[in-house]
Amino acid sequence: MSGVDTAAPRAYLLDLQARIVSALEAEDGQVFSSDGWTRDPGAAAGLEGDGLTRLVENGGLIERGGCNFSHVKGRKLPPSATQHRAELAGAPFEALGVSLVIHPRNPHVPTVHMNVRLFAAFPEGREAAVWFGGGMDLTPYYGEEEDARHFHRVCRDALAPFGADKYPRFKRWCDEYFFLKHRNEPRGIGGIFYDDFAEDGFDGGFAMMRAVGDAFLEAYLPIVRRRRALPYAEREREFQSFRRSRYVEFNLVWDRGTLFGLQSGGRTESILMSMPPSASWRYDWRPEPGTPEARLTTEFLRPRDWLAE
Repeated sequence: MSGVDTAAPRAYLLDLQARIVSALEAEDGQVFSSDGWTRDPGAAAGLEGDGLTRLVENGGLIERGGCNFSHVKGRKLPPSATQHRAELAGAPFEALGVSLVIHPRNPHVPTVHMNVRLFAAFPEGREAAVWFGGGMDLTPYYGEEEDARHFHRVCRDALAPFGADKYPRFKRWCDEYFFLKHRNEPRGIGGIFYDDFAEDGFDGGFAMMRAVGDAFLEAYLPIVRRRRALPYAEREREFQSFRRSRYVEFNLVWDRGTLFGLQSGGRTESILMSMPPSASWRYDWRPEPGTPEARLTTEFLRPRDWLAE
């Protein structure tokens, strides 16, 4: 495998991980653990590379959260990575990225996910195919319009230098992707999502990766600071646990990133870091109309143009 210089993206991603973890440690007051790992070229799954998992559990702010870096090379792209690129099926590949999921303790603070990544495939006898992907999305338990507008505004501003079409296009893509088809409902209030992005070349894709990654703390920390001290009781925690079950369902049934990691022989503990510490299921349960819990579904879990309202 050759022809793609990943040194600059790798350096950027490791720095991004360090900056995000440092900021979250300052908010939480607890140090993230560090778990570095390597896979040698002789691994049974044909995967080699390295990574760094940064994780916190039972923190003051974050009940469970992680921020992972990984850089792997494999002999054969798994089906989840060639869903829209059949011509690359079975090709050797290289993939690197940073992915995070934060599950706060206070139900008034939303769960958040962010990911930026670079893929390269090396089909035999053809030029390497390189593409970027990423985005961020917000999953509240108790919706706040101020928070939703802020999160989407930061996403829009991060993408503005790359064309006026990018935010509406990636916002719609996010709404469509983070959707539980078996329940006919969104996972949260969206944000931005893009994948298989190669139209601006390597330099343009890398620049957009940096813009999205660098915008994460600006998008999320003001929301954390507004909501972290709000009071809650067992009722709110029970609803949070119920809604977390939807997060688990999406990640295990629909998420391409989870499937790619598992199908490619990735490190299971790092892949499933995105799971909340606990979740609960109730048979055909719905909140009482008019309650704050019901308001999440009626007012927030539906496509909305947050910046036009």
